[in-house]
Amino acid sequence: MSFQAYLDTIEERTGLTPRQVLDVARQKGFDSPTTKAADVVAWFKEDYDLGRGHAMALWYVLKNGPVAPGKHVRSGGTHSDPSETLWLDGKATMPAAR
Repeated sequence: MSFQAYLDTIEERTGLTPRQVLDVARQKGFDSPTTKAADVVAWFKEDYDLGRGHAMALWYVLKNGPVAPGKHVRSGGTHSDPSETLWLDGKATMPAAR
């Protein structure tokens, strides 16, 4: 599953766009440099009943911004993203060219 697909599924399961979930994460202090991935995994499980893959995708965006890892961009593999820029504003507003 691509990073974008994980973010899209987070939106489907939570009813919040990825940007809104990131805002919640920041309010909870998960944007701290000392935040561990396990903290985000536990929060996602507790609040949203989402697993490790979804939590790790969000943790990655918290730490690195909305940029897909270069090795996944147009790689053709199962984790391939079509663009290096991840869309955070919801599937309904995603440009068609993505």
